[in-house]
Amino acid sequence: MPKPKVIVTIAPTGGMATKKMNPHLPTQPEEIAEDTYRCYNAGASLVAVHARRADDQATCEPAVYTRINRLIRDRCDIVLNNSTGGGIDGDMVRPLPNGLWEIQWEERLKGMEGEGVEMCTLDAQTVIASFDRKEILVATPPSRIREIAQRMQARGIKPEWEVFGLADLVQDVPRALAEGVDEAPHFINIVIGANAFQGALPYTPKMLQLMVDHLPPRSVFNVSAIGAAQLPAAMNALLLGGHVRVGLEDNLYFEHGVLATNVQLVERIVRLVREMGYEPATPSEAREIIGLRPLR
Repeated sequence: MPKPKVIVTIAPTGGMATKKMNPHLPTQPEEIAEDTYRCYNAGASLVAVHARRADDQATCEPAVYTRINRLIRDRCDIVLNNSTGGGIDGDMVRPLPNGLWEIQWEERLKGMEGEGVEMCTLDAQTVIASFDRKEILVATPPSRIREIAQRMQARGIKPEWEVFGLADLVQDVPRALAEGVDEAPHFINIVIGANAFQGALPYTPKMLQLMVDHLPPRSVFNVSAIGAAQLPAAMNALLLGGHVRVGLEDNLYFEHGVLATNVQLVERIVRLVREMGYEPATPSEAREIIGLRPLR
């Protein structure tokens, strides 16, 4: 009997961590592509790409995404998933008159314009993120969810619906899906343990079970847990029938006090996936599970 296939996502960079926090963090296109290729060889089938400027600060500039995507595609057939969240500095943020900062909507939209992209993140919530004594508004009301989803649909891009709390799953995502902006299967990324985001849920098995219990029909789900929650939440995701994500975007440490590399995190999760009786999906199998077109 064939073993169930599990998509292993690698999130190598993100839009928040710096090389000062972990010198292994890849930030420039060649670094990101090479790290992604090593993770692909270790068993990852999907990469969550964040772009950085030459000074390592966050951007969604299409030319940078195109460069990263081409370098990765020259090396392997891993699924390319570009961020439309960007990050908390660089091109992405601006101060508001009321003392808050904002991740700029116009910059977020650029994330889907890079060549070669197959998927893009779609943050289906409005939150405040607190970093470096800044309170940063991430404003995604229903009209913006509709707009970005429709733009993705027009470009043939599959959304990865990022959800942080129960309201995202029972209100914002179902409302958008009812408008026909995404064909099933719907790929839901449950982000848990993101304590810097107002309204996000901490990781506990009961919290994750609650989120899974409220998934929209005809969904497949992935779990992105932050910090020390990454490993136990990944195991929990397998038990609940989901897929897993690791990487320095979400967790900088291999164990307490020991900085990680992306490859180490992938190698460990792949070993555990197999020991749990599953098999890591190939990129072609991941595309089939998610509902993506085969790669030409």
